[in-house]
Amino acid sequence: MGGVQRMSELVFMVLCRKLGTSEQVTMRRDISDFREMMISSFEASKDFHVILSGSHKEGFRLDESDRDAMISLDNYRVIWNLPQTWGYHRHTLFLSDCSESPPGYTLLQLLLPAKLTTKIWKSCFNMYGRYYLSSSKFRQNMLFPSRPDSHVHGPCRSGNFKGIEFDDAYCIPCDFWPPSALAWIDRSYSWPSPGVIDDIIRKGCHFVAIGHKLGNHEENEWRISFAYAEQQLVYSMNHCQFLTYGLLKLILKEIITKNVAEGLLSSYHMKTAVFWVIQQNVIPYWYPENLLECFWVCFKLLLQCVYEGVCPNFFIPKNNMFLTKMVGKSQRELFLELHGLYEKGIALLQQSYSIRSFTVDFFCNPRQWIPFNQQSEDWEIEFDSDLFREICNNDAIFSQNLHRCMHLLRSMEYTINLRLKNYTNYQILMAQKLTVTILQSTAFLLHSRCANIIKNKKMYKADKISCYMLKLAAKLGFVSDKLYLVMYYYKTFRHIKARKILEIANIEFQEPYLMYMSDADDIYTAEVGGQSFSTKMRRAVVGDIRLSSNIHYIDELMQEQRLMGQIEGTIHISPFVMLLMLEFLCYRQFDKQIAAVAIYDLKNIVAEGDFIRPCTRDICWQILGICQQLQGDLWGALESYVEAVKEFPFHNLKNATKLRIQSIDK
Repeated sequence: MGGVQRMSELVFMVLCRKLGTSEQVTMRRDISDFREMMISSFEASKDFHVILSGSHKEGFRLDESDRDAMISLDNYRVIWNLPQTWGYHRHTLFLSDCSESPPGYTLLQLLLPAKLTTKIWKSCFNMYGRYYLSSSKFRQNMLFPSRPDSHVHGPCRSGNFKGIEFDDAYCIPCDFWPPSALAWIDRSYSWPSPGVIDDIIRKGCHFVAIGHKLGNHEENEWRISFAYAEQQLVYSMNHCQFLTYGLLKLILKEIITKNVAEGLLSSYHMKTAVFWVIQQNVIPYWYPENLLECFWVCFKLLLQCVYEGVCPNFFIPKNNMFLTKMVGKSQRELFLELHGLYEKGIALLQQSYSIRSFTVDFFCNPRQWIPFNQQSEDWEIEFDSDLFREICNNDAIFSQNLHRCMHLLRSMEYTINLRLKNYTNYQILMAQKLTVTILQSTAFLLHSRCANIIKNKKMYKADKISCYMLKLAAKLGFVSDKLYLVMYYYKTFRHIKARKILEIANIEFQEPYLMYMSDADDIYTAEVGGQSFSTKMRRAVVGDIRLSSNIHYIDELMQEQRLMGQIEGTIHISPFVMLLMLEFLCYRQFDKQIAAVAIYDLKNIVAEGDFIRPCTRDICWQILGICQQLQGDLWGALESYVEAVKEFPFHNLKNATKLRIQSIDK
């Protein structure tokens, strides 16, 4: 095997470790798609639905992978000609007028009569005796007032929420494929497949509120967005193509953007270059052995685009995405930078710290370098860690009230029964965990609603249902989901039952094969290796305890939930911290020695931080302080509250901590 081929295989395996194997990427997409589908079915009665997009949706899990989302306003539709108005009765329609706009952009003419919200109506203006929807006014009215931790960037509201970068863009859907993009259908004979093309055309496109900088109506124009089509094209890539795209993203992030002005090149340009290379069939075969060849072909196309100052949009080639960027000095500097990188050849990869850390070992001792084996025990641990991390990150459906919880349960039951055969194993596992979360929320909300009922029979019936839901959730969910049942028993003064569950949980939490924070060792595979994902989840996985701010779990944490300052906030608590807190609460009136040991262990865990995610350290210190205060150790409680304030304010506990300190001073 030639040196270049072997190096290509090495880079392929390095990228599999950095970006994910084919199976990992498929798993991430399956889980993300399922959650998006479930949210859409839950929110069917609302006037909008959320469409996930961006690198995270495509299957990347890079540090800079944004959580991009498009908020589709479902009461509105855009059409391309008047005959398309047939069949629309409840929608407000806009007619696309591209006559005075650059390719890829359009004006949106309001067709009367129309039902408009106040914000949409304020975004309209009169021109030529007709009403149009202004993109700049739309951004002003829809994106402002914005969150204090966000800002308007192009058509998006961008910001950082609890350490996660997000970009949210309001958009208006169109059920028809743009006439200006019809040529894309004709030239797509080799890629993608006819089924993908039909699906893309059937879903149409969207319009986002941003105009062309050189357009005649920059403040009022709208850009045609092909977000769904682009996502499906990325999904239809084989893994070598996907990793080539990922390698370009790494080179952009780790090398190019450090030496040139920010904003000249983006990952969107990289994706466009890969699309063109695949469709034009420049490379007949995309295999691991020729990954570097594939990369250089895409890189050369990008270099050519910068040199010529022309980057044609993949769907509307007349739309030059470099038109206002690649001019003068900035164009020359970027070209010289890219050309210099191209001349370095394979040495270019050594400038990427993501790749260099792996390839150094290969160059030092190529004969002893061991290829990545997906059948090994280490690989099973790595894949399961990635899987359950995805499950945890997508296990979030806001349940504001009991009526919504019941609606969620019915929707989940209907969706699963209707399409169970069409779901993958990963999606079934995600459905299982979401069901557990909904059951837990429903149980506590039901109890809160019936707590003030005078009739004992109704209260008994509600309590029986709540207990059944929490027991079922404990059987189906993580090992740590038993703690919700402990909280319920403690809340309802059944301390003996709570302590029995705690004894079981204590034994299970001490098992050496448990996986938490994606951390496990060989004992994990020895105990549950080769078993179903559902079995692994129920026997060997623990996750953070999540307390929704609008649900009453236990009195001791109500102040923290109430003063978070977020309508739909969630408190994330280490399961090991929660276990010790509940052990202290359940024993402090019955066995002070056990309660004291729980406080001692809790203090050690919080101080050392071994079983605590960094983002949850503030609430863990807060919990330690609460337990110390209840025990009578006011000085220790004060020290813990001070430590909670010093931590990163992930849970926004400043006001709650202030009140706790004031209660000590009194």
